[in-house]
Amino acid sequence: MKNNTRLAAFFPAAVLCCTLLLVQCPAALADGPAVGSLFPDIAFAVPERSEDRQYLKLTGKGTFTIQQIPVPLVIVQVFSMYCPHCQKDAPRTNELFRKLNDHPKLKDTVRLMGIGIGNSAYEVDFFRKTYNISFPLFPDGEFVIHKRIGEVRTPHFLVVQHTSKGAEIVYSRSGAIPNLDEFIDTIGRRLGQ
Repeated sequence: MKNNTRLAAFFPAAVLCCTLLLVQCPAALADGPAVGSLFPDIAFAVPERSEDRQYLKLTGKGTFTIQQIPVPLVIVQVFSMYCPHCQKDAPRTNELFRKLNDHPKLKDTVRLMGIGIGNSAYEVDFFRKTYNISFPLFPDGEFVIHKRIGEVRTPHFLVVQHTSKGAEIVYSRSGAIPNLDEFIDTIGRRLGQ
């Protein structure tokens, strides 16, 4: 009888933990926007950090859209500070950032940014400092952006290319990028480099 009592006491806590994981690391949700669709016209706050503004080639204050980043391709990582997969993948995403910056042809034509789903500015900054993230990160504390991009799982990677149709999604994947070198080669081929 003692074991049943312990199990009964444990069950509500287990359900609550699983629910929080699904909310903060939405692995059971949609696969994301389809390749060929357009990235929504979302306004992001121009970063306060000067290195982020310089990296994204933005000037002034206010807001900007992905279409206003003056490079052909923008890689968007969708993450959550609370997602254990995002935490585990942070060093590889940092490696992707370094490889792009070291690439002689892609360093000026591709940018990487992150969106912290369900994360406040404080939580995004905590994630940045904890994992030494050098690329710009943006909060989405109220899940507004998350809803607009199809409630993707975290981590999720989107590659957005400026085309005659607009900001076209040319890559959409939930989970870590399997092979960074192949991914970078694919991006280079897409840009004809």
